[in-house]
Parts: sequence; structure tokens; C-alpha cells
Amino acid sequence: MRRSTGFWTPAVHDLLAHLERVGFDRAPRALGYDERGREVLSFLPGDTATDQPWPEWTRSEAAMLDAVDWLREYHSVVAGYVPPASARWRFGEVWRPGLIVAHNDAGPHNAAWGDGRIRGFFDWDFAGPAEPVWDLAYLAFAWVPLYDSELDAERPRRLRMLLDRYGYHGDVVEFRDLVARRVRYTAAAVERLGRAGDPGMAVQYRQGNSRLLEQSAAAIARLSL
Repeated sequence: MRRSTGFWTPAVHDLLAHLERVGFDRAPRALGYDERGREVLSFLPGDTATDQPWPEWTRSEAAMLDAVDWLREYHSVVAGYVPPASARWRFGEVWRPGLIVAHNDAGPHNAAWGDGRIRGFFDWDFAGPAEPVWDLAYLAFAWVPLYDSELDAERPRRLRMLLDRYGYHGDVVEFRDLVARRVRYTAAAVERLGRAGDPGMAVQYRQGNSRLLEQSAAAIARLSL
């Protein structure tokens, strides 16, 4: 796979090199750059959910739990990683002891699905330092999914199932509120970077995604648990 690069690409490649060194095979490998300066990444086999409506597997409990398993394993292998001091991340985060480098975008749109399981996640451009629970909050938003009002009756049960699977022992209402803050953070980043001319974020901003994310955050904050 060949993709355009950004100022964050060297930091992401260093992270992916760490994952390769520790034997984590559910992420792409960074293979350098081609003659046009694009990054070269290995291919993750499996089906993807790039077009709406998304396939049924993206809404299954099996996929949700496999996504949690992936995140828990990833957090374990990245816990000892210290990024280089020169690392620059897309959202401007700064690493400090106690943080991990989170994927930050492990939703169905970035999953490779095959043989009844998630084979891994691609698109690491949003990776950056965060507390592990910040990464978990996005996963809950994307896989419960907490943005889908059609699942009103199921969302509390699925959320608790997801948290139990990860091993989160905090208060579920506090976690719900964290998810709302996490979504608002993403909305603000889309608007800030979109206005600043970030190519990918500019597209999302023009499509009104920051407004939709704000609406989702407000609805999540009202979710009865």
C-alpha cells in the first residue's frame, strides 16, 4: 500500500517498527518510501468497511469483542514504547511517562476482517500519546456503537460487555462522560485542522463531520445507563 505522507509519518513509522520488533502482527509494517515520496506499508488481508451501508459484521458482538481484544493486546505491547524526542503527532500531543501511543482511530472503517475475526487495524495517521482509557473511549464510541440511536435498548448492555472484556473497573457513567469528551475532542480537531488546511481533515470539515460529532457527543452524554 502506498499513501501520501505528513509531518507525523516518521513518528508513525517508528511506532510501527516497534510493533514489528515485539512481534505484534495485527498492524501493517512500515516498508519505507517509494520514488514519489509516498509511504509504503504492508497489506493487511481481509474485508474492509469503506462504503455505506457497512457490512453486518461491523455491528456484531463478535466483532466488537474482537476489537476490544485487539486493543487490549496492542496496549500491552505498546506500554514499553518510548517515542523519540523528535516525534511529532498529527494532533499535536506530547508524550510523557504514564502515557501510551494510542491508535486513536480503531473503528470499523479501519479494520481488516477475515475468517470471522479482526485481522488488524490500518490507518495509523491519528496515532499519538494518550492514556489507554482515551483509546478505549473511541473504541466504545465506534463499536458499541454509542452513536447509533437505533440500538438504544442494547447500548448499555453492549457497553458493559465491552468494558468487562477490556478489564475496565471504573464507573460506567464516568466512562460514558469520558466518551462524550473524547468525541468532542475529535470534533474540535476536525474543525481546527480542517480550517488550517490539513487535507484529510479539510474534507471531513467540509462534509460537516465536526457538527455531527458534536451532536453525537451530546446524545451520548444523555444516554441512560
